[in-house]
Amino acid sequence: MIKHAIAVLLVGFVALSGCSTTTASNNPQNRTTMVTTGDLAQLNRTSNTFAWHPTLAVVETHDKIDDHVVIGHMRQAIAKVLSAKGYRLATQQETPSMLVGFGLALESKMSDNEILNKVGIVAGLSSVSMNDEYEKGSVLVAFFAPEQRLPAWRVLAQGYAENDKAVAERELPFEHFIASMLKGVPAI
Repeated sequence: MIKHAIAVLLVGFVALSGCSTTTASNNPQNRTTMVTTGDLAQLNRTSNTFAWHPTLAVVETHDKIDDHVVIGHMRQAIAKVLSAKGYRLATQQETPSMLVGFGLALESKMSDNEILNKVGIVAGLSSVSMNDEYEKGSVLVAFFAPEQRLPAWRVLAQGYAENDKAVAERELPFEHFIASMLKGVPAI
């Protein structure tokens, strides 16, 4: 069910931060690109709570994938990383210090130009000369101050995975990948 979505969410990872960095490998599974932008200092540091952004939980993948399952898996992975850093999931009524939103997209559903137009950044991993065994995917995680419309901080990563790999073989690498994306978020 989430087989292809997790495939898109990249098997390998490279923990990078800054404006833009690329790492290449002969194996498409190990090629990832990550770009981070924003300032986490814009978020309220008097509280260690976060809540899910009310509208930014987007999945643009194949029709046969249950978006709700993918959203649940993504929330679980992000919450696990943030919890390990000392943050606590809160409700909107508890006035969290930040809202966390995310998006996932396959290249066949959303091009880099569309991502750039919607998100304002693009990681720029090339898919030229890729065969049908792999598909490029993009993952966005964004942190918002509760009262702000635009994100205070965001990270966008792109990479490849084998289309036919079993879900169980992707879950652990996916959680490691999300951890690498959120490496720049300070622990409390």
